[in-house]
Amino acid sequence: MNNTFEHIKPNIENWPINIFHKNRDEFIKELNQFVFNRLKQSNHSFQDLLAKTIYLENQRVRVSPWKVDPPDDKNYWHELSQEMNAALKNSDPGDALDQIMMRIINRYNSEIVGGFNAKTFKFARKFLTAIYKRLFNKFNEGKEGGYFWGSKKTLESRLKVFGYVEETRKLFDKGTVLIVPTHFSNLDSIMVGYVLEVIAGLPAFAYGAGLNLYEVELAAYYMNRLGAYRVDRRKRNPVYLECLTSMASYSLYKGLNNIFFPGGTRSRSGAIEDKLKLGLLGSAIEAQRLFIYDKSPKKVIIVPVVLGYSFVLEAKSMVDQYLRVIGKERYMRNKDTAITFSDRLRFFKALFAKKSSMYLSFGEPIDVMGNRIREDGNSYDKNGNVINLEDYFRLENDLSEDAQRENVYTKLLGQKIVESFLKNNVVQPSHLISFLLFEVILKYRKDLDMLSIIKLHPTEVQIPKFVFKTMLISAMEVLRNWDKEGKLILDEQLKTDDLDTIIELGIKDCGIYHGERVIYQTTDNLCTENLKLLFYYHNRLEGYKLEEELDWSKVKEFRFIDKMGNLE
Repeated sequence: MNNTFEHIKPNIENWPINIFHKNRDEFIKELNQFVFNRLKQSNHSFQDLLAKTIYLENQRVRVSPWKVDPPDDKNYWHELSQEMNAALKNSDPGDALDQIMMRIINRYNSEIVGGFNAKTFKFARKFLTAIYKRLFNKFNEGKEGGYFWGSKKTLESRLKVFGYVEETRKLFDKGTVLIVPTHFSNLDSIMVGYVLEVIAGLPAFAYGAGLNLYEVELAAYYMNRLGAYRVDRRKRNPVYLECLTSMASYSLYKGLNNIFFPGGTRSRSGAIEDKLKLGLLGSAIEAQRLFIYDKSPKKVIIVPVVLGYSFVLEAKSMVDQYLRVIGKERYMRNKDTAITFSDRLRFFKALFAKKSSMYLSFGEPIDVMGNRIREDGNSYDKNGNVINLEDYFRLENDLSEDAQRENVYTKLLGQKIVESFLKNNVVQPSHLISFLLFEVILKYRKDLDMLSIIKLHPTEVQIPKFVFKTMLISAMEVLRNWDKEGKLILDEQLKTDDLDTIIELGIKDCGIYHGERVIYQTTDNLCTENLKLLFYYHNRLEGYKLEEELDWSKVKEFRFIDKMGNLE
């Protein structure tokens, strides 16, 4: 399960991302023309597109300016508005509007497309390795490695990759690889990038980064040189959005391996994403169509990846945001959810504790239609027959672009990725114990809905151990069958029959970061100090309907314990 792979391209100069960014200026010119043509083919006139874009940009620079914005931002959009008004006074403003449109497209694409510097990447790799090794050694008190800076072997033992890793490595030269991970924390990008390169032995990937992160000069320096492309979520005008989606599709077509977080943002509930941003996935389908137009055998190779921690840095703030959305006026916001420096320090201490680990579980590589791609680069159906992707893009034997058809393909691809997430999710002790404890509470407080239960004082929901163990036996039987059937992956720590060990591991992993104990045990009971956090970690097993498979009849006589510790 835990392997460190030899790098498939040891020389950074030969990495696709390095070659791509050496030709950055030429790529931007091509991308400009690609976006221009896409907008020309749309159902909207340039006059309407420009009017809306310039209006929204003037609003943005007035209402929401950022330090990272160009110094001339305000003047630029004001002057462009005047230029457009002047152009519209001509009898034939077409050429003038085309020129204005191309200038805007170039401005946006020059901002979006990032850069890559091999020397900076090498430094970042050494720096992160040294820091991670030191953290492991510090928080293990020198027990492993014995040196101040720690052991690389210890570091690698904490960062685990498994699943279809070797298949992904062998497919790297068969097309453009698109990694689509689950997303729980702001730390995901840096951790995924590091593990893919150092542990899985893959060249660096491009990834999207919010423009707000560039407000910090040091962060901006490195992201500008490590393959990030910039995403400004303030800009919702049609021209910018076309530039952004075209960057995704055209860069895939030009061979830039990418990481897309298909959920679009971090999971607020703690559950694995089941609703994906179809715009990003649509970019992959468009890139595949461009390959087919070129008669190229290359494919967009999509690899779903499940990212796993036993605990999440932002869990308290994430679940607070989620409950505010679903609870609306019924939910009172918790004011104490800001992430502090001490929170981050405690998180890393917990993450790098002796038994804590982080994993990347690789799903089966698929094409943009969700078909399996084998090591030969061909797509296969469920019966093992080779599939020709051209057939998906034909209409009456002619290759064609059909937006409605590709929207359907995008939805089907999203479903395949969600299915892969569930199948390749590694169920850890903390996930199971949290899920089961909250489900027991839900089961025996049918008089209350979920929001009402979360408002209870934690002392009102103590669960007798004998009840919990009874349900744990039932859950383990179901999960082990599902593991054999390939519906999910059970962590090795859950292969034991010792219920006390499973409970202790779950409590340890779920409780070693947060100031309040998510789960703890007394002599007779399992308890929590924070029902919202318990709910958040419970949600990691949402989507399987595990609660419907459990044998609840064996604990039907259970009654809740009141605040004084007496049975009600």
